[in-house]
Amino acid sequence: MGMNYIDAGMLKNAFLAGAKGLEANKEWINELNVFPVPDGDTGTNMTMTILSAAREVAAVENPTMEALARAISSGSLRGARGNSGVILSQLFRGFTKEIKTVDVITTSVLSDAFNRATETAYKAVMKPKEGTILTVAKGMADKAAELAPQTEDVLEFSEKVLEYGEYVLSQTPEMLPVLKEAGVVDSGGQGLIQVIKGCIEGLKGKVVDIDAAVTPSVSGNGAAKTATGAGSTQAADIRFGYCTEFIINAEKPADETTEQELKDYLSTIGDSLVVVADDDIVKIHVHTNDPGLAIQKALTYGSLSRIKIDNMREEHQEKLIKDSERLAAQQKAEEEAKEKKEEPRKKYGFIAVSVGEGLSEIFKGIGADYIIEGGQTMNPSTEDMLEAIEKVHAETVYILPNNKNIILAAEQAKSLSEDTKVYVVPSKTVPQGITALINFAPDLTAEENMEQMSEEMSHVKTAQITYAVRNTSIDGMEIAEGDIMGIGDSGMLSVGKNIEETAMESLRKMVDDESELVTIYYGEDVTEEDAEAFCEKARKEFISCEFECQNGGQPIYYYMISVE
Repeated sequence: MGMNYIDAGMLKNAFLAGAKGLEANKEWINELNVFPVPDGDTGTNMTMTILSAAREVAAVENPTMEALARAISSGSLRGARGNSGVILSQLFRGFTKEIKTVDVITTSVLSDAFNRATETAYKAVMKPKEGTILTVAKGMADKAAELAPQTEDVLEFSEKVLEYGEYVLSQTPEMLPVLKEAGVVDSGGQGLIQVIKGCIEGLKGKVVDIDAAVTPSVSGNGAAKTATGAGSTQAADIRFGYCTEFIINAEKPADETTEQELKDYLSTIGDSLVVVADDDIVKIHVHTNDPGLAIQKALTYGSLSRIKIDNMREEHQEKLIKDSERLAAQQKAEEEAKEKKEEPRKKYGFIAVSVGEGLSEIFKGIGADYIIEGGQTMNPSTEDMLEAIEKVHAETVYILPNNKNIILAAEQAKSLSEDTKVYVVPSKTVPQGITALINFAPDLTAEENMEQMSEEMSHVKTAQITYAVRNTSIDGMEIAEGDIMGIGDSGMLSVGKNIEETAMESLRKMVDDESELVTIYYGEDVTEEDAEAFCEKARKEFISCEFECQNGGQPIYYYMISVE
């Protein structure tokens, strides 16, 4: 029997299943990143984006299309991280605009929603590139438009759209040479496919473990929010205090009779019971107030191994203490923010995304009001930036993303900011951000400063020295796992086996007759002595340039090198 429509309850389960489907495959998607750097994060960014929406969806107790549309759109927009996450949020935004006014979703509505999702996402990207998640989304939208008049069965329709989407994904290496050279499909497109796959599983009736799919978040009043409300349980409500687990190495084969005997006994002394017998092994899990009784009973069947006993009341008490401390800290921060909000707003404010104590101190020293910890290994969300804008408390705020994968999230925060004029300086690297901020001039207008900062940072060349996490080929260079890579603004600069030699080769590709200043920021895995030695060696080779050596403290990247 076919499925001719999707109601609100079905949509809720489908969306949560889609979130779970993406979350389960995030590490695999991370590995599809073209550059084999140890911070490949497409899967993580898309997962954190959809889970932000899933938290709000899970909290909708009596779902309607309008309520779900609002939860999906708002949650994903504010939780969006990285370019892939922002594009995913825009796909959701367009999709929900189409469904929010209907009672049930038919194939015709689905087709219109796919089309609107694609249009919205394309408009959000300044220069859309084919061979990406956008191409996969458009392919599915085109297929949906073709199929909608042919069938009313939403399952059949969805599976055929997914099948075509997988075909388009397989063709992305033919559209982007860099994908073909690296031997991968587009990671963002693969993420979108996993979402659709999960949604279809949800439509087929797959029950989603909401607690597993959705990480508890903290609401505005500091209370933990979960779909089940389990976080509010008090220690006194824990009837049986010890979580007891062990394995019985049975002296004779264990069968269904053995299972039932153990279940009958253990149910008299506890709950949350799991007894699984497999030939000569019996796995036991029980919550009880007397683990000794469970162990004594088990010993009558054989020897025990992997015994684990946890005091749940004690653990819960520790959790309550931590929650209280976190709540107190949050309340204090809210009070300080309220006091600051009552103060007159200053004219200009600056937000910089940074990672590493040294780099953060540099930004603070040249005028940054607020540092968002993030950068390469953990892209900040749109919500993170909105909170930063509010805390800076200025009439005009400049955001320095310092990473090309954060610019879209910053732009999204700009569009959502209601009472602050926000400028996103398109800095793609930390050195570019530092140069831009140094060149801010208080006597210029906000717009003139934006132009000047953007112009000055365009003269900065950047190299980032890190290691490869897998074998691949990029820009004609063969890269083996563990190799040291020099990555420039437009691609690979050098590949080698030695950090210093690779960094030096990268410098040779960057320095030209017009170069004047070279700044070397060394990371947490490089000693000051080694950094100074490398800097001195570079000074001797590039005698026409002035050199500065700074402790950046950044993880993953041995050196960030700036040439101006």
